[in-house]
Amino acid sequence: MLPAPILLFVYNRPTHTLKTLNALRQNKLSDQSELFIFSDGYKSEADKAEVEKVRTLIRSVEGFKAVHIIENPHNLGLAKNIIGGVTQIVNEYGKVIVLEDDLVTAPYFLTFMNDGLEQFEHEEKIGHIHGHCFPLTNLPDAFLIKWTGSWGWATWQRAWSRFNADGRALLDEIERRKLSKKFDFNGNYPFTRMLRRQVNGENDSWAIRWNASLFLADMLSLNAGKSLIQNTGFDGSGIHSGSDDIYATELYTGRLSIDIGQIEENIEARKAFERYYGRTNSFAAKAIRRLRRIRKQIKI
Repeated sequence: MLPAPILLFVYNRPTHTLKTLNALRQNKLSDQSELFIFSDGYKSEADKAEVEKVRTLIRSVEGFKAVHIIENPHNLGLAKNIIGGVTQIVNEYGKVIVLEDDLVTAPYFLTFMNDGLEQFEHEEKIGHIHGHCFPLTNLPDAFLIKWTGSWGWATWQRAWSRFNADGRALLDEIERRKLSKKFDFNGNYPFTRMLRRQVNGENDSWAIRWNASLFLADMLSLNAGKSLIQNTGFDGSGIHSGSDDIYATELYTGRLSIDIGQIEENIEARKAFERYYGRTNSFAAKAIRRLRRIRKQIKI
């Protein structure tokens, strides 16, 4: 097995980037993997110093088969940076593993990704692999679900070719086919609203468009049933992340099996996601989290 190239997208968080790189180096396949680091340019003088700190850090990275650094001279923004970087490398290598600078990986993260990429390379129904799992119990080591997560993921060129950057076209198709309720996990999470906000210029999410693209193509994601990813970005440091602990998970340090049986969505896993989204995204749950954040700020 030739490991897939790893794409790491960084910006202005040197401390987070160092944690991501240190954990990634501890992965079993890191020394056999090529690493491509995409460093976005700074937006203004206020960001310049931190961007330069990140660039100083990444220029000395070791522990991989090869390290390639792409420093954008101007700020592209996360969406354009990821879309452009993934398109470039997946078209050259046929497969990619993608991380951002606030994701800490478990030791067998790369193993899970590469196992899945190899085993399902020619399975047209599977278009995505995801290494993070919500804090849920009683899930198998791996399962298929009609949903794409963006915290530590992988794909093939055959699937990425389905990516549609036109959010309006995606939204129109979901609404025309009356699929909003299913797209939103039985109304428990506002993915359709997220897509509409992207169309209206209120967010610049590439991930919601990737999710919608594969959803409309009726393609599945191979998802880890125990989390191989921790997101450290919910400390208020990220441009697109707030401060929240509902996604907090413990890293699973063992190797996960990808024996999933039938190539079909795991309905029990989907129901577990529905319950989780309903529990964590209700009005009451959001109000409680806001109150907790206010209390923390008062204590500070």
